[in-house]
Formats: sequence, structure tokens, C-alpha cells
Amino acid sequence: MQTRPHHARDNRPVAGAVMAPSSALRATATAGLIAGALALAVMQPALGQTSQGEEGTVTTAHGITTFGGPLDYPADFEHLDYVNPAAPRGGEISIWAFGGFDSMHPYTVQGRAGRLSSIFFESLMTGTADEIGASYCLICETIEYPEDRSWAIFNMRPEAEFSDGSPLTADDVVFSFNVLLEHGLPDFRQVLSQQVESAEALGPHRVRFDFVEGFPTRDLPALVGGLPIFSQAFFEENDRDFEESSLEPLLGSGPYVLEELDVGQTLVYRRNPDYWGWHLPIMQGRSNFDRIRVEYYADYNAAFEGFKGGSYTFRNEASSLIWANGYDFPAVEEGHVVQAELPDGNLATGQSFVFNLRREKFRDPRVREAIGLMFNFEWSNETLFYGLYERIESFWENSDLAAAGTPTEAELALLEPLADMLAPGVLDEPAVTPPESDPRSQLDRRNFREASRLLAEAGWEVDDDGRRRNAAGQTLDVEFLNDSQTFDRVINPFVENLRRLGINARHTRVDNAQMTNRERSYDFDIITSQFPMSFTPGSGLMQYFGSETSDVSVFNLMGLQNEGVDRLIEHVLNAESRTGLNTAIRALDRALRAERFWVPQWFKDIHTVAYYDMYEHPEPLPPYALGNLDFWWYDVERADELRAAGAIR
Repeated sequence: MQTRPHHARDNRPVAGAVMAPSSALRATATAGLIAGALALAVMQPALGQTSQGEEGTVTTAHGITTFGGPLDYPADFEHLDYVNPAAPRGGEISIWAFGGFDSMHPYTVQGRAGRLSSIFFESLMTGTADEIGASYCLICETIEYPEDRSWAIFNMRPEAEFSDGSPLTADDVVFSFNVLLEHGLPDFRQVLSQQVESAEALGPHRVRFDFVEGFPTRDLPALVGGLPIFSQAFFEENDRDFEESSLEPLLGSGPYVLEELDVGQTLVYRRNPDYWGWHLPIMQGRSNFDRIRVEYYADYNAAFEGFKGGSYTFRNEASSLIWANGYDFPAVEEGHVVQAELPDGNLATGQSFVFNLRREKFRDPRVREAIGLMFNFEWSNETLFYGLYERIESFWENSDLAAAGTPTEAELALLEPLADMLAPGVLDEPAVTPPESDPRSQLDRRNFREASRLLAEAGWEVDDDGRRRNAAGQTLDVEFLNDSQTFDRVINPFVENLRRLGINARHTRVDNAQMTNRERSYDFDIITSQFPMSFTPGSGLMQYFGSETSDVSVFNLMGLQNEGVDRLIEHVLNAESRTGLNTAIRALDRALRAERFWVPQWFKDIHTVAYYDMYEHPEPLPPYALGNLDFWWYDVERADELRAAGAIR
């Protein structure tokens, strides 16, 4: 069928660090990958230069890795390996978005932010699409840090400036940190305050962060280096309330600025020819399109019709039905539209049906397990999805970080001290996986019997009318909240199966604004959401799964509170080697899956894309980004041919 449509609320970063929205565009391989690196000769190009001072051994380098190993790119690199440094600049690429928007401020819970509305903002450091656990200087020239990473100093590029030509200084960095700490997303404030002691401008282009003593510091230099930077002067001159939504974006320093806005309909971002960073080695072959346009549609089918008519030009197809049967329109048959399957080395998004554990009826894991047994993935994949997908089993699906089988000795060393805090079976049974179902029938009889047994055991018996009731006579009511028309045919068979089990299940369709409001107020039983993890997870895990954020986080939608999970997150944050980190991730994955707060859906390890044949991309693509809005480019002659043929507008 499909993956979840990319709603504005889904423009979220991966869980590699605290969920500062500055990194939100990495998930879509756009401006979140806009990066910078230092063309500075040092004694050890890959590791940086060390010196002795009052605070011990200090490393000065053009980047930093999670565990202190060498960076893939030396200080004097000329361009990223996966780009075409000679790519022409120009033209337009256009995509679609679902629903509408009423804000251009993606860093507040108020309003519904426009697609790609983080594109204006850069950070001191950023990552690349071909390396795990590395951050390179962008607005900074170098980073300094001691062996224990208890602080970090960023030496900034004096030429960096905001898109209006005003200078970007250390004061702006400190201001941005403080405004996020005091007025950012509630869960972000809570987590960040536990980790960063202070931010201080040491000069016009030199800023220092000190970290809270006792908190793991492994990821903190990259964390603060990845925060978005706003203009203090713009903020104060316009008397902006950071927590209020606005259609006027805050001033940023990135290569794109807002050109056109039609509320709820269209957004156009224009490449800024005066962008300060075009000379940076990492910007070669990047941000190639003059314009990026976003067209909004009320539903998935209408968006596809718009693509067929040439209203927008690039489509990352999420519907297996359309992928299998829909691409037979004239533009495809005449060779104007390319249909391609491109490799995707990213982790699966963790797309799933998610239970609201704040509801009393879902607090018994037997109820959650019984409901999960009624979703027949195999039948859905064969009947609805044309066999395009694989089942998600792990929060780190599509990687070797997924827990498998029974725990290893190394995992047990972490799990055994927490045995009383974790779900039964975590220590001595194989990692929880979704049940297999009969693909020939919507209702799997074996799973039906097991689900019936679990519900009865949990105190939900069948009455004379075939409905499940507890000892107080209450029926087991379950509402699936949904704002996507194309998800109807996934949810409805699930609901039918649950009704046959005696559950009073219903499917409620709402518009996207209602969906956003009900999510943020935790007013739901079951929704479809995502858990995008990273290969090097950090403090963002606390926002998705931590007990302290369970009632304030926009990411911990299920409201998980589990001390054992909290302790395992600490092990992930404290890991001192890649081997230790991977072990801790697998132990955490095992514990999370045993909580059964999700019914995993599906994923595919390819990008199924269609686009009008006027774009080109490097070969091969990097493993961790499609990059269509970033390092693809425009073929002017081919675009003129398509326009002359009437294929595009």
C-alpha cells in the first residue's frame, strides 16, 4: 500500500541526538545536509591537532567523530565523494505535501509548519550522507575539545552571515541556544537542560559550551554543534515571541530563502546567489536548483493526479498500488517520466500503529498483544501492497543493530541487573517479533484464537452479544485515528478483524489539523506514527522513550514510562566504543519491542521514485540519502524539450 504521507509533523529528525529541529531535513536529504568543512592544513588531517594547556590535552580539528576515530574527509578535501562538483546550477524541482500549513515556524508546537520550513537555518556543524557518527564544521572553522569532552569551543568563520547580509556571530549562537532552552519544544528544553551547563561568547567568532558534570559527554559537542542558529537582531527588531507560530520565517543563513507563499497551497524556496558559503568545499555540487517548489494536496490520489498532469515534477512514491498499476499514463509511455528504484541504506522509519499507554485499557500488555495479532501483514502485503514490502520487526530495522534471537552474553550483562524492571521474556526468550499470519485470508484463525485467549486472561470476556467486556461491564472500545484517505483500506480490514474478536473498534477520519491537535494533546487510542532512529543514537532516545518526557514530548506519543528502558538508554549514551554502543542498542531494542506499544507496519530498502526526465544524479548515490533536493541537478535542454511537448508547465 504505502508508507505514511509526509505530513508537516513528520518532518522530524532522526534520534541521533536531542531532537533539535535544525536537523529535521536530514530525513528528507535536503538542507539538513547543507554542511561545511575546513580546508585547513593540520598535522594530522583526519584526527586534528592536539596541544597541552591548563585543561589538559585539547584537540583542534575540522570535525569530530562519536568515538574519536578518524574522519573520512581530511581537512583539505575538495568536495564530498558522492556529489558532482561540476553539476550545473539552475532550474526548478517541485514536490508535493499533504494537507496544508499555517506557519513557517517549525520550532514550536503551535501551528502546522510548512514543508521544508527548516531549510533557512544552518548550524555550527553538520553530517554527511556517506558517514556514520561524524560531524564536520560548517559555520565553525574548527572545534576544540578536551579528552573528556566536558566542553567544546567553536572557532567560527568570520565570513558567515545571514541571508540579509548581516554578520553571524558568537552572540547569535548563544542567543539561539538560550531561546531553544527557554522557549523550544517542551521535551527539548527538558533534555537539553540536563546536558548543557552554559553557552558563552568568548569573542565575535568564538563560542564555548560547557556540559553538565556527570552526564555522558560523548555526543554533546556534536549535539550543540547541530543546533539551528537564528539572528538575534532580527528576533529583537521584530519583537518575535518564539513560541508563537508565524507565516514570516525567522532569519537564517542557509542557501535558500522564501520566495513565495500561498497559505496552505504552495511554497517556493529560492536559491540565494549571495549565500555566504558557496566557496566551501562541502558546498560544491550541492543546492543546485534555483527553486524548490512545494505543492499541497488534500489527499494522496489528488496529488498523484497532479503529478500526472505535470503540476509538480518529482514524486517519491509511497503507494505500492499506484507504483504497480498507476504509471501507465501518457507521460510515462512517451518517455517523459522516469520510474526508478534506487537503493536506500537508511534505517526503516519505524512506521507503526501506536497505542496510547495513558489509556487504562491499554496498560495490560496482553490487550496490546491481542490487538497486534489481528493485523494480518502477510495478507495486506499480498493483497494490497503487491508484495513490495517487508515487515518491520525492530526499531533499528534494515541494519545489524536489530536484536535477534536470545540475548548475547554482552547484552545479558546489561539486562540482568534490570530484570525486575523489564517485560517478561526479555532475558531468556528471543526478541519479540510480529506474528506471522496466513496470507490467504484476512483473518488468521490461529492468531484469532490466541488473541481471544489473551483477552480472556486479561479479564475481557465475551458477552451474549459477542462484545468484550471487563468485570465492570465496560466494552473494549478502540478508535483508530487517521487523516489519510489512502490508509483507509489498511485500517478497515484491521478494524473488521478486531470486531470479530468482540472489540468495539472503529476507524475515525479527521483532517490533518485535527490530527495534529489530537496528537499533541494525546487525545487518541491508536494512531499511525514513526520512530526514526539513527545508527549512532544519542539523547534523542530520551525524547522518544524516556520516562521524564512521557507527558511533554511530541515524540513519545505512546507515553512510555519504564525505568529499565531509561537505564538502557543511559548505557547507550555511556558507550565508549562502537562495539559497546551496538550491544547497548540491541539490548534497548529488545526491551522496547517487549513493551508491545506498537504494531509494526512495513518498509522497503529502495526509493521508488518517479520524476520528469529533466533531472540527473550522481552514480552511485550515497547510502544514507536520496538527495533529490540537495545534490541532483537540472538538465536545461531536456526541460525545454518536455515543455515543448506539453509534458510540464
